[in-house]
Amino acid sequence: MRFFKPFLLSAVFVCTGLVSVQAAKNTDKVSACLARGKNQFAAQEYESAKTTFSRCVRLAPENPDTQLSLAGVLLTLDDLAGAEKAFQDALAHMKSNSPYLSYTYSMLGDIALKHQQNDAALTWYTQSLTSNAANVNSLVGKGVIVEYQGDKQAAAEYYRSALAVEPLNLIARNRLINLEPEYMSDAEILAALKQRYAIAPDISELTADMRQTFKNIHQAEQRQGVSYLRNKYPTVPADYLVTLNKGTEFEREILTLTGYKVLQQHIGQDAIAVFQRAGVPVQDVFKLRDKKGKKVFNPDNTLTESGFFVYTEALQNHKEFLLPGESLPPTQEVLGQMARLEEELKKAGYMEISRKELRFVEKQTHCSEETLRNELGVYFMPLGGGKYRYFVIARETPDPKKSVPYYYLMKEKSKYDKTVKVPRNSLVQSYSYYGYTVCLDDGKLTN
Repeated sequence: MRFFKPFLLSAVFVCTGLVSVQAAKNTDKVSACLARGKNQFAAQEYESAKTTFSRCVRLAPENPDTQLSLAGVLLTLDDLAGAEKAFQDALAHMKSNSPYLSYTYSMLGDIALKHQQNDAALTWYTQSLTSNAANVNSLVGKGVIVEYQGDKQAAAEYYRSALAVEPLNLIARNRLINLEPEYMSDAEILAALKQRYAIAPDISELTADMRQTFKNIHQAEQRQGVSYLRNKYPTVPADYLVTLNKGTEFEREILTLTGYKVLQQHIGQDAIAVFQRAGVPVQDVFKLRDKKGKKVFNPDNTLTESGFFVYTEALQNHKEFLLPGESLPPTQEVLGQMARLEEELKKAGYMEISRKELRFVEKQTHCSEETLRNELGVYFMPLGGGKYRYFVIARETPDPKKSVPYYYLMKEKSKYDKTVKVPRNSLVQSYSYYGYTVCLDDGKLTN
């Protein structure tokens, strides 16, 4: 995965630095080969290093150092399949007490994770930590997987363990910050709210509303709210932001409650302009809904949570909103049900017609939609929002009324296509003989 790239590269340098330790035990030829490859790698001549380390492997295929060196440069070149094979080959010849064992397991875990093989990755990281409980890459990798699995508390513990070993690891630190609302205690959340001037200093009990306030502000921070305000103001007002751990490696800017509220107002105003550019009439902007029917704006003209998603999609010219007159699109479940029903209708001899064709049948028969549906075999498939798909029986039936719509449609088509066969229909022919229409002026069948 992308966030492991910097660490993988540092691991490669560790490995190639250690290579020379065991290389002294090999022949001078292998030692010179590895040294040459290391120099090429250090000079970022990765293709040359790949060629050199491949030659080293041919000279000493059972030497884990040659395989690990090749695996390292293949990782750098993003050749995951080649790197995986080289790591596996190294494992096959590696002693159980090898100092490279944890590293090799960890890199195999990274490769599996990039392939989205989470179970395999978890196994590799666990083996890595069994060999070396302080392997930072494996601690972070295992944290990522359990976070994906929904265990945020366990993920936070892995990230904390990684930071205990390597306090400046940005991946672990950023992922731990992202999870703060999930693992922080009530006392820690109270302290965080006070840092943001969101509650009075003497408050000692956390309420549900306070917890939600912290989640909201924290989420805005993770969405780059601080950077947003810095782009809005040449000098951000002092009461909008607070700097934690100022002047240290762990410096971090956070939003105050005032800053959060101003941020929400600014985003709401920006969203109005974006929606108008997308063609939404100004009078309809605050009536927008997402495609699940949820409101885009709060009563105070700030964005709802679903509205924020709609807004960010609109920034990329993606329409995820519904105008006041638009109906909700069918869900995947409904679409599946419709597909199954359509198949059943076709097997029963129905064919689909357009709304224009339905109106043609109405005009020819003088029948209402209710009569067409209940008496003449027209099937109305609901789509939601008052919309339908229409089907008629496209075959002869024992009841001639059921095939009346199909008769009129085929008769009309035969005017333009002489190959179309008009079916016989005794009811229509009988009514035509006496000058009757199928239905009366009230839309009901003629007796």
